[in-house]
Amino acid sequence: MRKWIVSQLDVKSAFLNGPLEEEVYTRQPPGYEKISMEDKKQKFLKCTTEHGVYLKDCGVTGVVMLCLYVDDLLVTRDSKQEIYMFKKEMMDEFEMSDIGRIAYFLGMEFVTTKRGIFLHQKKYATDILKRFNMLDCNSATTPCEPGIKLSTSEDTNLVDSTLYRQLIGSLRYLCNSRPDITYGVGLVSRFMKKPCKDHLLAAKRILRYVKGTLEYGILFPAAKENSEIEIVGYTDADWSGDVGDRKSTSGYMFMLGNAPISWCSKKQDVVALSSCEVEYISAAFGASQALWLGMLLEELNIKCSNVMKLRIDNKSAIDLAKHPIAHGRSKHIEVKYHFLRDQVNKNKLALEYCRSEEQCADMLTKALKPKRLEEMKNKIGMHKLTYLN
Repeated sequence: MRKWIVSQLDVKSAFLNGPLEEEVYTRQPPGYEKISMEDKKQKFLKCTTEHGVYLKDCGVTGVVMLCLYVDDLLVTRDSKQEIYMFKKEMMDEFEMSDIGRIAYFLGMEFVTTKRGIFLHQKKYATDILKRFNMLDCNSATTPCEPGIKLSTSEDTNLVDSTLYRQLIGSLRYLCNSRPDITYGVGLVSRFMKKPCKDHLLAAKRILRYVKGTLEYGILFPAAKENSEIEIVGYTDADWSGDVGDRKSTSGYMFMLGNAPISWCSKKQDVVALSSCEVEYISAAFGASQALWLGMLLEELNIKCSNVMKLRIDNKSAIDLAKHPIAHGRSKHIEVKYHFLRDQVNKNKLALEYCRSEEQCADMLTKALKPKRLEEMKNKIGMHKLTYLN
């Protein structure tokens, strides 16, 4: 794998701000699609798998990739000359600022070092603490109390639902660089309709944990010359963890080398009857993401060294996925979850058993004790900023 350079551009005067007291109705004016038209003029093709990504085939010299979010652009290539030419053409057409090598983008901060690129959201996390008056709070060692069980309550001790939703919304964006809080944020997100004091205290505990881990982020190690790309996925589940409806929580995490590139924690839609079933459903959940990642890599002209692997810590679920004959214990499972079996039979996905101690998705399905949480953070490449020194 060759080392690519990521550079950033910003369109000036994309937004004009001013105090308004009237209701304003607007529609997009002619020309709003100008940047897309300019990209087409430069022979960029829109990625069908990820609509904010554009690709330009430069023949033997490779591909230029462009990421566009409203008025912010990222361009990446292993050639400084190609990036310079793209910037010049864009700045001739639009009034833009050349910000240079990526450092801050959409609330996420990037530090480029010899070890690789370090992604964190220290400034954003600090702003959240200030906004909710938690900057001087005592820190917590975990985002959730181990063994925590929250439920919908008829308790009259309700809290301000608007404030609660603002807090949860802020925390959800922080999950973009913090897999360690993803489960906790998902848990407290289930009670936004009628939050009570217990729910707010659980959400504030996440803030207390964030206070003590402000400098944590993800290190994407620098690739070695001509190294092969391998993506490995992990799926896990917490059987019948919700005390209200007895539904389980699924989690998946995909690793590129030693860094996580995709993760999710989500309560399942159905009540599972066994640990095998809940792990099977969770693996099907992860298989859908694996398929999307595979299609994205194909469009980006990035080849993996082998079939994408999905690691599960339940042998029965693996056995259920590998055999085409519907076992008696799986007849009640909804058809959509057998998507996993279909992907395995088509050799698009390889299932592997992993010990529970090595299950990277463990932190996405339950509240862990401090020692276990630290082990998981180290395993997936979460470090402090000081680690780079």
